[in-house]
Amino acid sequence: MQRRSFSKNNYKKSSSRFGSKGGFKKGGSFGRGFSGKQKRFFSGKLDIAGFIQKSQAEIKNHPVKEEVYKPSSSFSDFKIENSLKNNILKKGYKDPTPIQDQAIPLLLQGKDMVGIANTGQGKTAAFLIPAINNILLNRENKTIIIVPTRELALQIEKDFKDLSAGLRVFAVTCIGGAGIRNQFYGLRRGYDFIIGTPGRIKDLVQRKALDMSKIKTVVLDEADRMLDMGFVEDINFLLSKTPASRQTLFFSATFPSAIEKLAGRFTKNPIKISVKTRETPLSISQEVVRTGGNNGKKMDKLCELLAGEDFSKVLIFGKTKWGVENLSEDLAGRGFKSESIHGGKTQSKRQKALNFFKANQIKVLVATDVAARGLDIDNVTHVINYDLPATYDDYVHRIGRTGRGQNKGKAITFI
Repeated sequence: MQRRSFSKNNYKKSSSRFGSKGGFKKGGSFGRGFSGKQKRFFSGKLDIAGFIQKSQAEIKNHPVKEEVYKPSSSFSDFKIENSLKNNILKKGYKDPTPIQDQAIPLLLQGKDMVGIANTGQGKTAAFLIPAINNILLNRENKTIIIVPTRELALQIEKDFKDLSAGLRVFAVTCIGGAGIRNQFYGLRRGYDFIIGTPGRIKDLVQRKALDMSKIKTVVLDEADRMLDMGFVEDINFLLSKTPASRQTLFFSATFPSAIEKLAGRFTKNPIKISVKTRETPLSISQEVVRTGGNNGKKMDKLCELLAGEDFSKVLIFGKTKWGVENLSEDLAGRGFKSESIHGGKTQSKRQKALNFFKANQIKVLVATDVAARGLDIDNVTHVINYDLPATYDDYVHRIGRTGRGQNKGKAITFI
């Protein structure tokens, strides 16, 4: 399988660190700042040009030349247990991605880290592999992984089970919308990993079902999204309950000042690694469809698109849970196999709809932004922004559900 193209120069390991009192030392840079395009989004003025981009395959006259990223290590080179290496091979991993190549050796040394990478670049394995290896070496090295959404927690749980198969390493997933009794039982029975959302984890701590003083490694995945969703107080509460000697990892797709402050407060001289290249990959073709604000024409155009043969696995984003549910029902009424996921559904119904979509039992999944981050869904052919995203970051994460790995994808935005 051909490896995705990356420019080696874009992945130079950064040796600068946070100052001891938080914030970066002078002279340190952290990836790209917001472009003018992004600033226009944050000021509330949507720059439609940001929704238009030809894919690399469509660029004929002046294609963008990007060198193939050559990892400095292979998975067999990492100083990890052979049983874990075998599971990595069984999962189908070949060469490490840039974030895995640069992060894993440092995390195995116990370093604190802030890692910035585009969506779909293998951040989950970058922190799971060292954490599982630490448990194999010492059963006291318990890890907690905090994520913004239930769906992301369940995705990480799946990856964890694959990587830890047969190793007698156990995780308890603690999320809202699922039975808390089973989570109590799992915590009492014993665990090596906690994977969960901030609200439920805080609830379990306050009920004295979870003792954070036993945690040796804390991972905050999609940290920027957690702050966007208002979890900063919960995160402050949870991290304050962990030992000062812990290893702390922040993984994020962007690096706003709020993340910098939080990382400066809760990490010790962290290594910072940024492997971001472009905001949106060249594997995704982006275009807009003008509907003139007419809801009837908008729906008719959507159905016209979905009838196309190449629209085989389509993720549609809407703004509200009511709008998403109504759109899914309308599409089903017009003969399209469709399901929805949003905050108004129980977790079991959300997971059932997601499983149908992953298994290709339905053609269309309509979702709010709860599905925009962290989900790894194979072979999504199209992402359609039926409703405009609130920010450019939301747009980037929405369309990042297609064009993953070596696949091409298309993103269409209705305006």
